[in-house]
Amino acid sequence: MRVAIDSGGTFTDCVYLVDGEVRVLKLFSTPADPGRAVLDAVKQVAESSAVPEVRHGTTVGTNAMLERKGARVAFVTTAGFEDTIAIGRQARTSLYDWFRSPLPPVVPKELRFGVDERVTAEGLVLRTPSEESLRQLAAAIQDSGAEAIAVSLLFSFANPANEKLVAEALQPLGLPISISHRILPEFREYERGSTVVTNAYLAPKVSTYLHRLGTEIEAAYTGGSVQVMQSSGGIIAASIAAEEPVRTVLSGPAGGVMGAYRLARLAGFDKIIGFDMGGTSTDVSLIDAAEGGPRTTSDAVVSEMPVSVPMLDIHTVGAGGGSIARFDAGGALHVGPESAGSVPGPICYGRGTLPTVTDANVTLGRLDPDLFLGGKVRLDDTRTLQLMEEARGSLGSVEQFAAGIVLLAETAMEKAIRVISIERGYDPREFTLVSFGGAGPLHACSMARSLQIPRVLVPRLPGALSALGILLADTVRDYSRTVMLPASDAETLAAQLQELETRAIEELQRQGLSGEAEHSVERSIDLRYVGQGYELNVPYGANYMGEFHSLHRKRYGYASAETPVEVVNVRVRVTVPTAPVELPKSELIAGDGSQAVRKTRPIYFDGAWRESKVYQREQLRSGDRFAGPALIAEYSSTTVVLPDCIAEVDAFGNLVIEVYVA
Repeated sequence: MRVAIDSGGTFTDCVYLVDGEVRVLKLFSTPADPGRAVLDAVKQVAESSAVPEVRHGTTVGTNAMLERKGARVAFVTTAGFEDTIAIGRQARTSLYDWFRSPLPPVVPKELRFGVDERVTAEGLVLRTPSEESLRQLAAAIQDSGAEAIAVSLLFSFANPANEKLVAEALQPLGLPISISHRILPEFREYERGSTVVTNAYLAPKVSTYLHRLGTEIEAAYTGGSVQVMQSSGGIIAASIAAEEPVRTVLSGPAGGVMGAYRLARLAGFDKIIGFDMGGTSTDVSLIDAAEGGPRTTSDAVVSEMPVSVPMLDIHTVGAGGGSIARFDAGGALHVGPESAGSVPGPICYGRGTLPTVTDANVTLGRLDPDLFLGGKVRLDDTRTLQLMEEARGSLGSVEQFAAGIVLLAETAMEKAIRVISIERGYDPREFTLVSFGGAGPLHACSMARSLQIPRVLVPRLPGALSALGILLADTVRDYSRTVMLPASDAETLAAQLQELETRAIEELQRQGLSGEAEHSVERSIDLRYVGQGYELNVPYGANYMGEFHSLHRKRYGYASAETPVEVVNVRVRVTVPTAPVELPKSELIAGDGSQAVRKTRPIYFDGAWRESKVYQREQLRSGDRFAGPALIAEYSSTTVVLPDCIAEVDAFGNLVIEVYVA
């Protein structure tokens, strides 16, 4: 039995298969102990005779980064370079903010240690650390109170001999050790060091969490197993995730991207913008099937820490259903990034006292109190209206206050979509907005209209699409290496890629994950014009030079075929496909959805209340077509159809909304 569970800030979503049918369960998250909600979900859905394969999208690592609650890390590097981890780059995230205080460094001064060794950029060992210096290093780290160790020596990606000696000398301390030539054998000292430090920072907490979760599942179900979603969009064994937790910091959002891509392709849409709005944040991504599907990046920054392992290209903003609205000292209204989470939650959940985006939607009639979570939880609309009235101050009516909260949240989300589309040379009018997450479909039509996106796709189970993406994901392992070769040296380039591929397949076979006919291999290379500081990734093939020039022109507006090009990194991705899930398909029969109408209710649009139909999504049929204004309620989410927009149900049960753009 395959079970996928995504832990979010407000809800823990579980998707599972019963007789080939996909089903969903939503539970309130347990932030103090995230594993409790995961285990509760497994117990509720797993039959006593079934052996569950639990696939997990975890936020344990993400939250540890955001809250700065990781381990005390001893950072070990080449003598003279101890402070690179704190100095970082010259770039500042808020150039003109005089009052911004950067987060404290993950590694304080007293936990930075230098080793007297040196390797050249070409990989020649100039100086080997002495046994005495390594004994002194181990003693100093033991006395420091460190809980984990990160080792990142200068140019160890070219020759890891000295780094292996250091790791061997520190092994007797019994602390988790993260080593750069295993985790990220690439150049750029600061980014490599930061990635390894992040891995060490998360290792004790994530490892403890996964080991405990695995032990409890194995104890309850003989043969049960736990696998974890990576930030790159692939599944890995929990044992690997425990050793390399840096690969899981965008675990949940990655599931959403993969789910959106799979379902959109099935529905016939190849160019999509993923719009995942949950309780705490919104994640957006742009995917073009013609460019190979979901893109990964190695330039992510999480909580002001560069993380250079492959991650899906996701842009996140602090706007979610639980985002708190407040007035500043000057009387201006702000929304987020602070969130009410699941405890105490929005006002309408019964415990919160501060107005949130969810409360604004309740006030505007865009959430039906009786139909939330399929009627299992009733929203307290009376209490919400009372506290919203008290919170609005002098800002017009309570409807104007609520509409202002929604507008500010949507403005932040619209800006995020512009970052991944317009600012990168893509026209959003050529794409379909795929909206999911518990709160996404509430705002999707408004977002699409603002950006002139012609249609919105709300897939089946939108509030649990991240979990569905985890259920459908393949097992994936990524490998990379810095090579610094002329792009014209095709023979050496091919040899480097082949060596990396051989290593990747050997490791998968040792883990029992791959046979010769059961895996696929993707090769790619990072290219740049000689003299440039950053590179672009293109697939490795017969025309990799042409693809590089084309991508460079699209990204930066120009290309130069005469300028020499160099290969910076080689990359290999090995994929072991998971067992497919067949989603049901129905015949299209023209209808107006009248059988699914539960009631009518007033909803606030554009400064006025309008009587609108409320549909129960589970009762809609493929082929139904109707116009807004309307509310479509279902177990995992609620969809708002704006006036003049047309909603239709496709053969797979997805909602396809034609957005009217004036």
